[in-house]
Formats: sequence, C-alpha cells, structure tokens
Amino acid sequence: MKVFDYIITDPEGVHALPAGGLVKLAQSFTSSITAEGNGSTTDVKHVFGLVGLGVKCGQILTVCCEGEDEDKAAEALMRYLKDNL
Repeated sequence: MKVFDYIITDPEGVHALPAGGLVKLAQSFTSSITAEGNGSTTDVKHVFGLVGLGVKCGQILTVCCEGEDEDKAAEALMRYLKDNL
C-alpha cells in the first residue's frame, strides 16, 4: 500500500477539469485508489466523488493506492497533482 498527502495549491480547490484528468489517469491502473479529504473518502476513479470531497486550496488530499501497480500509480498521481492541483 502506498499512501501520500498532497496540499492542494489550485485557488479553486479540487474542481471538475483537473479532477477529470486525475480520474482518467487513475482508471489506467488496476490498483484500488482512494482519496480522503474533509473527513470523507472516495474512489478516485469516480469524478463526482472526488469533486464531492470539497477539498479547497491549502487543504490536504490523502491518496492511497493498493494493488499490483501501486508504486507506478502513486508516482503518476503525485506528478499529476503537482502539475494540475
């Protein structure tokens, strides 16, 4: 299991456009990928759940990857978050 925290830097927080890209990336991996924010957890492979967390700028998004490609998934998701959120 790979777990990492990311502090959202986008002034709009987690919103539809970058969340959609994150979901598409997550769907390319076989691992189970979840995100936690504001006390709730969701499957990163579903955009409404991800946006529904309501994570704002300056708040922490905790991502957990578990499965056979968890290392690659965690690395790719962290890179995406740094570039887009």
